[in-house]
Amino acid sequence: MKKKTIISLVLGLAALMLILTGCGNSGSKESSAASKGSSSNEASGKITIVGSTALQPLVEKAAANFQKKNSKINITVQGGGSGTGLSQVQDKSVTIGNSDIFAEEKQGIDSKKLTDHKVAVVGMAPVANKDVNVKNLTMDQLKKIFTGKITNWKEVGGKDEKITVVNRAKGSGTRATFEAAVLKGDEAVKSQEQDSNGTVQKIVSSTPGAISYLAFSYINDKLQAVSIDGVKPTDANVENNKWKIWSYEHMYTNGAAKGAAAKFLDYMNSDDVQKSLVKDMGYISIHNMKVQKDSKGTVSSK
Repeated sequence: MKKKTIISLVLGLAALMLILTGCGNSGSKESSAASKGSSSNEASGKITIVGSTALQPLVEKAAANFQKKNSKINITVQGGGSGTGLSQVQDKSVTIGNSDIFAEEKQGIDSKKLTDHKVAVVGMAPVANKDVNVKNLTMDQLKKIFTGKITNWKEVGGKDEKITVVNRAKGSGTRATFEAAVLKGDEAVKSQEQDSNGTVQKIVSSTPGAISYLAFSYINDKLQAVSIDGVKPTDANVENNKWKIWSYEHMYTNGAAKGAAAKFLDYMNSDDVQKSLVKDMGYISIHNMKVQKDSKGTVSSK
């Protein structure tokens, strides 16, 4: 009886060890599979973003922050203007096209094929070289300057100096927004044209008598931001439409955003961007707007 008992115990222990070993291997396989599943679910890919130079600084900074936590996603951000952004995303040459204007406003763009992602609002203001000694213009005076009817700063209370108009290139969303708000369909005076906010910033600050217009985020203490009809170009005045020259910053995709692009666009609408980065970089959060604007320029209360 003792021998049988000992044999039974040995056999029982051996069976238990086999069961435990099997469970251990199974758990290891499940853990490995879960690990592989987790790794495969991590977003990866390449995103190419082209377009609005007004929006470019915000997207570049947001992309740098995003890639710190999403190392398998590579993002390239370039300027080129809103027209370029819209045409290239329509042609599927890029993943995202940045624009200061609605796709419906751009000739040759089929807006029905594009999906609009509004990520911020940008205010735009006339800026002059500091030597002109003018801090405020009426809307009518501003229009006459950019249509060539006023040609000397002394005509608007400044020094006796020729006005040098610097316009934006055709296809610029900033130009389209400015002309819609100020020129109201009249033709701009023939003048030098530049295709980026950064270039305009440098030219106006270094050219006596110069005037142009810039996104708020590009206005610095080397330039004179010009008020209109006594209204200052501030975020608060844009939010309630007291300041009329503003637009949405759009990020368009060809169809619905997918994969890495969808994840990045979700990040652009997150609190990290909307409550912090947007304000820090001179933009206005879409969530702060008390009014809304459609593609025809009609403004209404939210």
